[in-house]
Amino acid sequence: METSKTAGKPIICKAAVCRRAGEPLVIEEIEVIPPKAWEVRIKILCTSLCHTDITFWQLNMGPLAAFPRILGHEAVGIVESIGEHVEEVKEGDRVIPIFLPNCGDCRDCKIKKSNWCSNLEIAVGTGMVRDGTSRFKDMKGEPVRHFLYVSSFSEYTVVDVSTIVKLDADMPIDKACLLGCGVSTGVGSAWKVAEVDEGSTVAIFGLGAVGLAVAEGARLQGASKIIGIDINPTKFEIGKKFGLTDFINPRECGDKRVSQVIKELTDGGAEYCFECVGLASLVEEAMESSRPGSKTIMVGADMSGTPIQLSSQLMLHGSRHIAGSLLGGIKPKSDIPVLVQKYLNKELRLDGFITHEVSFQEINKSFEYLLEGKSIRCLIWMDK
Repeated sequence: METSKTAGKPIICKAAVCRRAGEPLVIEEIEVIPPKAWEVRIKILCTSLCHTDITFWQLNMGPLAAFPRILGHEAVGIVESIGEHVEEVKEGDRVIPIFLPNCGDCRDCKIKKSNWCSNLEIAVGTGMVRDGTSRFKDMKGEPVRHFLYVSSFSEYTVVDVSTIVKLDADMPIDKACLLGCGVSTGVGSAWKVAEVDEGSTVAIFGLGAVGLAVAEGARLQGASKIIGIDINPTKFEIGKKFGLTDFINPRECGDKRVSQVIKELTDGGAEYCFECVGLASLVEEAMESSRPGSKTIMVGADMSGTPIQLSSQLMLHGSRHIAGSLLGGIKPKSDIPVLVQKYLNKELRLDGFITHEVSFQEINKSFEYLLEGKSIRCLIWMDK
C-alpha cells in the first residue's frame, strides 16, 4: 500500500451502501475525503456483521433511520493516512476501530468504573464524532452517512483517533475483528461489569455471539455453573466450547417458568444473570432467576423502548443489583489490548465464534446467514 500517493487526497473506492431499509446493500464507488484534525483514514482488511447492523439496516422510521448509510462497526484495518494532532498511530499500523470513544483525558475516561467518554459522547450519529459531518460522498457528490463512528462496510473509512486501538502485530486479523464489539461486550460484561466470582453460578438469556461471549467471560472468571437459555437447541453444543455447563430451552419447560427451572438448578437462583437478547420482559425474568445479593446485567438493548417493570420488594429485600453494560464496561484503549494478550496466551477462546466467511462482493450473504440463525459471526474479507 503506497500511502504517499493517497495521503491528503480523496480516495475513490467501493463501499456496500444501504440505500433503503431492509434492502440488499449496493456495492458502489464512493469518495472518501482525507482525514481532518484528530482523524485517521484506514484501509479495511476485514469486517463482520453484528446484530446491531441488522437492527439499523431494518429501521425504516424515526430519527435514527438515515439513508444512504454505510453500516459496519466490527473490523480491522491499516492506517492509510492521519490528520493533524494524531500521534498514537502512524501510516501502516494495524488498528481496530471501536464505536465507543475513549479520549483518555476526561473525568470519565480516567476513573476505573466508567467506560463513558464525557468529552466525545457516543451516539448512533450520521457523521464524525467531533463535528457530525460525513467523510463520504457518492459519485453524484451527495453525502453518504456514517454509522457508529466506524462504517466498516467500505474499502476505506475515516475514524476519530479516540475510536481506534493499535493492534499487536502477532494478533491474527480475523480474531482481532471479533473484538470490535460483540465479543468484547460479552466477555467484558462478565469481567468488568458483573465481576463474576470464582465458583459462582451464571445464567445467560440469549446465546448469540454476545451471550456466548458472556459464557466465555464467565469461564475465564472461574464460574462453576454457566447456564445458557435459548430457544435454539443447537446452541448448547456450541456453547460448551465457551464453558456452558447447562442448557434450558424455554419451549421445553412445560408449565414452569424459566426462572423456576434456574432456581431448581442453582439451589435458589443464579448469582449473576445476563440478558443478551434486548427484551424488557427477559430482564424481568432474569431478575426473578437470581438469588439474594445477586447481579443482573442488561447487555441487550430493547429498541422498542419498552419500560422494565421490576419488583422493588424483590430488589430491596434480596439486596439484588441491576446494571447496564455498554461494550461490556470495556475501556477500549486499555482493555482491548488485555483481551488480545489473553488470546495470544491461549486463555481467551475466539476460534469458535467465526462460523462463516465471505468476500466483500458477497456481503449480502452474511445478512442471510445471520437472519436465518446459521451464523455466530460471518467475516467479510475485502480483498478475497
